[in-house]
Amino acid sequence: MSEYDKMSDEDLIRSLRNGDQGVSDYLMEKYKGMVRQKARAVFLIGGDTDDLIQEGMIGLFKAVRDYQPDREASFLTFARMCVERQIYTAIHSSNRQKNMPLNSYVSLSDETDAPEDLMKVPEFIMDNPESIVISQENERQLRESINQRLSKMEIRVLELYLKGESYVRIGAILNKPPKAIDNALQRIRKKIKESMEE
Repeated sequence: MSEYDKMSDEDLIRSLRNGDQGVSDYLMEKYKGMVRQKARAVFLIGGDTDDLIQEGMIGLFKAVRDYQPDREASFLTFARMCVERQIYTAIHSSNRQKNMPLNSYVSLSDETDAPEDLMKVPEFIMDNPESIVISQENERQLRESINQRLSKMEIRVLELYLKGESYVRIGAILNKPPKAIDNALQRIRKKIKESMEE
């Protein structure tokens, strides 16, 4: 067990500000799972989640760099906000550039499973309450359409994928080879794209 494991995040940040550079690597490692979860929750149609994971890690780095321990918010709350902002800013920027892989995205995290703040829509995406309600209704209808199209096995693969499991781990859980999981995810992407085009 590392000496860092016994310290609160806020104490770790104070230690970092006092010159302990090892804290930065420790916090990046500690919270990279959270970054993966948030990146996977924004499912890219024809894109690669790895791009969003990279953006999320940049957001996490900014959180480590900028967090002030004397603020009311915890480091974790601040880090989540920074990661989300970085991911959504990348999507928003990509939309302006008409980059197709990032232009079509939808959050597929079930609100009951996702951390509460994961489902918040950034201010720059929604201009007013009416837009938010319409977007939420559209997302609900899309989820229903997707669930109707997917097989039970595909739904399970998608659930595990969104929780951050690797192809190999999903295969082990479902007793399927990784190639079958890869094929299932390709079918899922295709069916989601078809649902979005309806």
